[in-house]
Amino acid sequence: MEAVGADDNPDELGAVAAEPGPAGHGGTSAKPVWALLEEAVQLKMKGNAFYKEKNIRSAIGHYHRALLVLRGLDSSVMAPVKGFGPEKPPLTQDQELMLRNTQVDCYNNLSACLLQKQKVDYSRVLEYSLRVLQWQPGNVKALYRAGVATLEMGDAQEAKQYLTQVYREQPNDANVRERLQRAEEKLNRELQREKAMYRGMFSSSSKGATAERVNPPNTAGDGV
Repeated sequence: MEAVGADDNPDELGAVAAEPGPAGHGGTSAKPVWALLEEAVQLKMKGNAFYKEKNIRSAIGHYHRALLVLRGLDSSVMAPVKGFGPEKPPLTQDQELMLRNTQVDCYNNLSACLLQKQKVDYSRVLEYSLRVLQWQPGNVKALYRAGVATLEMGDAQEAKQYLTQVYREQPNDANVRERLQRAEEKLNRELQREKAMYRGMFSSSSKGATAERVNPPNTAGDGV
């Protein structure tokens, strides 16, 4: 399996050219469903080429355009606006698989692009990774990037959970080990600070109680 810590190879899953589907599956839009799916795949492939050329901005643009094409075919997206515009027939099993695979690739690749930028928007990396994980909970790349994002955002506990899942799949990946170690070290530092805080609170409380016993407060019957 490819090392998840290396973001040099955008996902290619779903890139196989689509064959024309049977008649009647084109819906009432200007383009049939298979043509729209193929258009999205081609946009993703062009995005991959730009990514390999280190043209991150153009890659991001093509991935977003691919997702926009797929948006009109995704029943989970279009269900809330049912009744507006012509309705398309349900996708076939092959079409649904191609739709999801292309969406997963685009969101995974968008995360990879964002991690290459000089100023990384980790909240967006996490958002895209979670979209992948809602369809493919065991997607190793999405788990890794979700772990990276949550670690950089300060949530070491959540990061450890993501990265531990990745480590089980790729225990020899140096990037995974390094990030997981960082998460564990951060959690350990937080635990030590918490222990020190409680020790300080207990020590202050004990000193206060001792002082009261040595110098009891004046009562109403005491002299001045």
